[in-house]
Amino acid sequence: MHNPILLTAICAVVSFFIGAIPFGLILGRVFNHTDIRKAGSGNIGTTNALRVAGPKVAALTLLLDCLKGAICVLIARPLIADLGYGFPVSIMAPGAPGDWMLGVICLAAVWGHIFSPYLNFHGGKGIAVGLGVILAWYWPIGLSLLGMFIVAVAITKYVSVGSLAAAIGLPIAACAVFPYSSLGLKFCMAMIGITVVWAHRANIKKLTCGKESKLSFTKRVTEPDDK
Repeated sequence: MHNPILLTAICAVVSFFIGAIPFGLILGRVFNHTDIRKAGSGNIGTTNALRVAGPKVAALTLLLDCLKGAICVLIARPLIADLGYGFPVSIMAPGAPGDWMLGVICLAAVWGHIFSPYLNFHGGKGIAVGLGVILAWYWPIGLSLLGMFIVAVAITKYVSVGSLAAAIGLPIAACAVFPYSSLGLKFCMAMIGITVVWAHRANIKKLTCGKESKLSFTKRVTEPDDK
């Protein structure tokens, strides 16, 4: 093909629809015969899956949401490099000409999850799929953000605090580790962080009002939080 921009656009669209797969909703129905959108926060992500359907559904949701993000990056990287540029995957490394294209793939997968077309453009909050794309993009940053998330949750007992810390940390880490990367890549990483923070706007409001739910592996909810 040797048209990297066109191939990136195709891969981004495919990544958007892969990222949009609502595994939390599917697993909740399969294992618990429950629509997790009808209780708790109404979210389809790992935390609400834990609160509504239990640890097994939550663990599988976390795994599959991470995997769908990682798969998008791992498949797009060699495809764009080989078919688009006709060069090795190093052409996609930060600072190389194609680094921003991989950033677009990461952003597309996260946006697919948050704005799922399968659920009328309502979805999750982007943390698990975001972890997946960043681990596949550059795993040291992914592990660092995961560590930041775990520490923040361990200290505060709020998953949302850990999520916000990781989201804010992503563009900072990307710019600090790869200051020579393109503006396009930095923009994509910043947009991932900004969108994830935006997706947590209800949690931010609850945190400021002291109404946010703390992490619990045993407590179940059967009613919407705002009921």
